Amino acid sequence: MSPAKSNLTRRAALGVFSIVPAHVLGKTAPSNLVQIAQIGCGRIARAMEFPGLLRNSDSARIVAVCDLDTVRLADAKAHLERIYASKYGENYTKVKTYADYHEMLKDPSIDAVAISTPDHWHAQPTIEAALAGKDVFLQKPASLTIAEGRLMADTISKTGRIFQQGSQQRSDPAFRLACELVRNGRIGKVLEVFVGLPTDPAGGNPAPMPVPSNLNYDAWLGVTPVMPYCEERVHPQSPDMRKRYDRPGWLRLEQFGAGMITGWGAHHIDTAHLAMGLEHSGPTEIVADASFPKAGLWDVHGSYHVRMKYPNGATMFISDKFENGVRFIGEQGWIWVTRGRYTPGQGNSRTVAASDERWLKEGIRSGEIRLHVSPKNDHHLDWIDAIKARRPAVAPAEDGHRSCSACLLAHAAMKTGRTLKWDLKAERFIGDDEANKLLARPERAPYGAARVLAAHK
Repeated sequence: MSPAKSNLTRRAALGVFSIVPAHVLGKTAPSNLVQIAQIGCGRIARAMEFPGLLRNSDSARIVAVCDLDTVRLADAKAHLERIYASKYGENYTKVKTYADYHEMLKDPSIDAVAISTPDHWHAQPTIEAALAGKDVFLQKPASLTIAEGRLMADTISKTGRIFQQGSQQRSDPAFRLACELVRNGRIGKVLEVFVGLPTDPAGGNPAPMPVPSNLNYDAWLGVTPVMPYCEERVHPQSPDMRKRYDRPGWLRLEQFGAGMITGWGAHHIDTAHLAMGLEHSGPTEIVADASFPKAGLWDVHGSYHVRMKYPNGATMFISDKFENGVRFIGEQGWIWVTRGRYTPGQGNSRTVAASDERWLKEGIRSGEIRLHVSPKNDHHLDWIDAIKARRPAVAPAEDGHRSCSACLLAHAAMKTGRTLKWDLKAERFIGDDEANKLLARPERAPYGAARVLAAHK
């Protein structure tokens, strides 16, 4: 019996969800579904994980939520219970709440976790969840540093858990078609890849403020250094609940991430890797120019231009001056893809276009390479089905780590201002001790992925 099915049987035997008997709800009884706990209930959870999992409530159910902000935590519980009650009645099993996800991971009835936390809280809970026997959906980018990303990917591999990176473009039919066309040689040998990404604004008010009583600020800072609290360092605390889920300030601080090079770059670079068949590879030479704010709180990069050379001979260019999307240029033509509505077989469109429009209308021929197709083109459903079937999901951990690594390599080149050589196997810069210091960060006790694994040995 598979681990997922074993868990379902165990829950039924223990009567974990005895509020509503299975015969009342049939196949949608909680004991028959993948039980999912949500870690992080902010903007991305509200926009991505909640809708993605709720629309698949015939296969999986969010049974617990965790957040370090008690207001968000209570709002997540109310939001989910309101929707579930509308579907299954007021007496349906309630959603549990946790202020500490470590307590959540001890619950044997939970099969899997969805992690939608800030970047600096990606690797550690993923590792701890895998060690606790839970499958994982993790929002991108995979990690704050390359070093902790490697620890995370290795832990997923060793534990055999089902992992899905939140790289939803892999489940999008337009991106899949573009990648398949490139993989099948429509444009010939890939010469160049142009990746267009946005930027974040400078600014932010650094004036210290009292820590809100509803926020566990020390835990929120996690592995990063202690800094004075201010609202624009963390996330909105507006009395208007809708504004509490506005874009948070932490996205614009290097303390917690690298800016848009990882925020959007993790999506488009992942697409480029998939199209070139380099999911477990990356660049070997990186050079970049970037501007950085000189005033205000927010300090992630501004305008930038990156050039990266790949082992297949292709050169990738990344810039905020390019249109948002990915353009592949080969010896025999080009293919372009970006987000938007796509109709298969329609030819060139705003979403996907090619130098030869027949490629798009014709699609992929019999016998050619075909990439993984997510059921209903649904990224969350793909993960749920993978959990049930114990098969790899469309965006595995190693792939997510390598895409994130490429982003962080670009960021390292921005910071050093010189050409960097990268050893893909050792995951180290060649002959550059200063640059290698950027591969990891000190972990503030008691937090950190490395600390968790050291204690686990």
